[in-house]
Amino acid sequence: MALQSIEQIPLRGKRVFIRVDFNVPMDERGTIIDTTRIENAARTIKYAVEHGGRVILASHLGRPRGEADPKYSLSPVARQLPGIIGIPVGMAEDCIGQRVAKKIDEMKEGDVLLLENLRFHPGEEANDASFSRELASMADVYINDAFGTAHRAHASTEGITQYVDVVGAGFLMNKEINSLERGTANPERPFVMILGGAKISDKIGIIGHVLNKVTTLLIGGGMAYTFLKAEGVEVGKSLVERDHVDQAQWIASEVNREGVKFLLPIDHIVGDRFDPNAVKKVVSNGGIPPEWVGMDIGPATVRIFSEEIGEAKTVVWNGPMGVFEMEAFAQGTIAIAKAVAQSKAFSIVGGGDTVAAIKMAGVTDKISHISTGGGAALEFLEGKSLPGIEALREKGEDR
Repeated sequence: MALQSIEQIPLRGKRVFIRVDFNVPMDERGTIIDTTRIENAARTIKYAVEHGGRVILASHLGRPRGEADPKYSLSPVARQLPGIIGIPVGMAEDCIGQRVAKKIDEMKEGDVLLLENLRFHPGEEANDASFSRELASMADVYINDAFGTAHRAHASTEGITQYVDVVGAGFLMNKEINSLERGTANPERPFVMILGGAKISDKIGIIGHVLNKVTTLLIGGGMAYTFLKAEGVEVGKSLVERDHVDQAQWIASEVNREGVKFLLPIDHIVGDRFDPNAVKKVVSNGGIPPEWVGMDIGPATVRIFSEEIGEAKTVVWNGPMGVFEMEAFAQGTIAIAKAVAQSKAFSIVGGGDTVAAIKMAGVTDKISHISTGGGAALEFLEGKSLPGIEALREKGEDR
C-alpha cells in the first residue's frame, strides 16, 4: 500500500511534527560541513509552512548515549537552518517536557521550532512507549521525512506512529521509496548492479535479493579480492575475508546458475603498502606481488565495466571501487562514477562513500537518484522491511 503523502493531509493550524534527518557533519567550531541533508528536507518543511502548519522539527545528532551532551546539541543547526531553508526557526531547549509544550502552544501558523537532540533521552533508541507518547502529545500530524533513519525502530520513527492519528511521508521519504523501488522491484533491463566496498559480508543480502532481476554484476573494491581468492587467484596482502571465501564460491556458482553476467576485476592498481604515498603499479590477475596490496581497479577493468554500464537501462551502485579517499587510488572509482553519469540508464547511487565519490567526480547532477540513507538504502536493497516505513504503511491500513 502506498504511503499517505504530506500533500494529502490538511495542515492548517495543526501541530505538524516532522521527523527530519539533521545528523549532519560539523567541524570543531560547530559549523556544518555538509548541508545536503538539510537541503533535502527543505521542500517538506516549506510545504508545511506554506500550508499553515505549526511546524515542529525533530532529529538526532551523533551518538550522545541517552544523555544531554553539548557536543551533540542541535543548536548549531538551528543557527544555520534559517539561511539554508529561508524560513525563521526557533529552538527548544529539550525535545519533551512542559517548557517545550508551552513553546509549541504559543506557536502561530507558519512558525517553525527545532527540538533539541532526540537522543539526549534513552527512550529514543529504546523505542520506549512513554517517550513515544510524550513526543506524540505534541503532534496533531506526524510526517516522517528521514529516510536515513527508517531502518531504526526508534521512538521518533516507529513508536510515535502508534499514538498520532494522522501520519504520512514527506517529499524526500516518498522520493527515496519510489526511486529505490523503481530500481529494484521491476527494473528496466539490462540491469547492471555495481558493488564495491571493503567486505563481501556487507553485500551478500543485496546479491541474494537481486539475483533473479539483475543482468550483470560488477564487483570491485576490497570485496573483489575475496571472490578472486575463491577462484584461486593470488592476491598478495589484499583484503580478504577468509571466513567468507567458501561463501564467495557459492555466490559465484549461484550467479552463474541464474545466467547473470558476473565480472570481477581483471587488473589492479596495487601499492607496496597501504599508504597514500605507496609505490604503485598496474598488474593483471595473478600478478600481485606477495607483499603488495590491491588498492583500486585497473584501466582494463574500468574499460570493461564502463562498457557494461553504457549498455544498461538501470544501474544501481553501492560501494567504491578502491581506496578512493587516497588520491593516488581514486581513479577507478571516479572513472566508474563518470561512466554511470554518462549512461542513459536510470541510475541510483547509495552509501556514504559512494555518494562522496560521486561528488568527488563532479557528476552529482547527472545521477537519477542519490540516496540519503546509507544503512537504510542498503537494507532496502536487501529487501528488508524498514520499521520507519512499515509503521506508516500500517497506520495507513488502519485509516
